[in-house]
Amino acid sequence: MTADLNHTVVHATDRLASAEFLAGILGLEVGAPFGPFIPVDTGNGVTLDFYEAGDTPVASQHYAFLVPDEEFDTMIDRLEAAGVTYYADPHHTEPGRTNHLFGGRGAYFDDPDGHNMEIMTRPYARPA
Repeated sequence: MTADLNHTVVHATDRLASAEFLAGILGLEVGAPFGPFIPVDTGNGVTLDFYEAGDTPVASQHYAFLVPDEEFDTMIDRLEAAGVTYYADPHHTEPGRTNHLFGGRGAYFDDPDGHNMEIMTRPYARPA
């Protein structure tokens, strides 16, 4: 039995701005509005549906993206061009650095609402 993740809702103060930010960094497209959502298709069958939280405070979440190694530097360049600090660690104590976990490269950065985004070129090695 398997269960594939199809979509998840990402709360935002400005759904379009947040969707455009993430899509711009990852090199993805922002989809047409779907009801109250602005979708960003990650390309593996999963859609991030950005939803405006209204008066409800946005609780920070973590979203990790497995990206092609050959696109990683371009994504870092996009973060720098946007003036967004990236970090080697999830606690944001190593600014302007990347990590080399599991034989790949990775970085963490905040989206406009403080969601802790991660790009990585190798999946985490999990115990069997």
